[in-house]
Amino acid sequence: MDKRYLSKRAISLKPSGIRKFFDIVATMDDVISLGIGEPDFVTPQPILDRGIRALQDGETHYTSNSGRLDLRQALAAHLQRLYDVSYDPASEMVITVGVSEALYLALTALLNPGEEVIITTPCFVSYQAEVSLAGGVPVELPTFMEDNFQLRSEALEAAITPRTKAILIGYPNNPTGAVASRETLLEVARIAEQHDLIVLSDEIYDQLVYGVQHVCFPALPGMWERTILLGGFSKNYAMTGWRIGYAVGPAGLIQGLLRVHQYTIMSAPTIAQFAALEALTNGSEHVSEMRDEYDRRRRLIVSGLNQLGLSTFEPYGAFYAFPSIAVTGMDDETFSQKLLDEERVAVVPGSAFGSGGDGFVRCSYATDYEKIEEALVRLENFMKRYG
Repeated sequence: MDKRYLSKRAISLKPSGIRKFFDIVATMDDVISLGIGEPDFVTPQPILDRGIRALQDGETHYTSNSGRLDLRQALAAHLQRLYDVSYDPASEMVITVGVSEALYLALTALLNPGEEVIITTPCFVSYQAEVSLAGGVPVELPTFMEDNFQLRSEALEAAITPRTKAILIGYPNNPTGAVASRETLLEVARIAEQHDLIVLSDEIYDQLVYGVQHVCFPALPGMWERTILLGGFSKNYAMTGWRIGYAVGPAGLIQGLLRVHQYTIMSAPTIAQFAALEALTNGSEHVSEMRDEYDRRRRLIVSGLNQLGLSTFEPYGAFYAFPSIAVTGMDDETFSQKLLDEERVAVVPGSAFGSGGDGFVRCSYATDYEKIEEALVRLENFMKRYG
């Protein structure tokens, strides 16, 4: 149909920089993909079994708009145990269709037309688009490798205007693998309080950290009342296809999200909620096993990239390495395309993740150790020609 029927908002959205490359990959043979940010593990068997049993038991009906109460109770206990943050399952939680919906709900419930959201970049590709879809204005605040991709407080201060409504952060970070230090987050907290801003904290990779501690943002002094915490099951529990996440925060904010959720989604998938309950109740051992394997792969790929001259800082979270390709003299789009065409290795151009990503590529190590080894061999051949 003619584009004249589309809204300006829809037309203005850029295609995902990730999907663009992987539409190409889908047409090619013998490609090693270091691209899509998805665990290569199948959902652990006990979680699968619980979802299957829910189907067999006829649990195929709507749940409460907020999600099953037993799931919200288990989530409250989980967050209390891990981070000593307390939420009322009855009024301060909503179960969503992945973290993507949770973020959409938060932005739609919070933003009036033209209000600004400061987004630390590089970041997940949907952040800017979702702010725009909610009628807001995304303001990118780049972070840099020389700072280990930590946010500079003076830059954050400088980005605030009278129209700033919220700060959106995502740590552990996709695509850089950076984990925010407590000192960095305390500065964000100070500035948010000083300027009376809401903080949206996307912590989807919270349990995938290596040798460091994840700091849950609402656990910081004074931040519980001004934070919407976003999380989910896709990454920690290898449950991407189940599409199950959550938003938690003060009741006054969450009830606003719930109103939007009621009229757009109704409720998250019922069988996925049963599987998520099993994950929270009995899934910690499986998370630990997967995390150990990710760590093994992490050490391989970071060491390998650095040895090839692709300078890569140490990522302590998620499952991504983010090497600089400056030594090749190429931009990240050209590098990624040539690497795919010539060596059949798929990576994602860093520019897909916003300002600060130019000159980098994202390499996911959520794939077989042996495939990473082979990808490094192919990269070595590539760097002999262009390094």
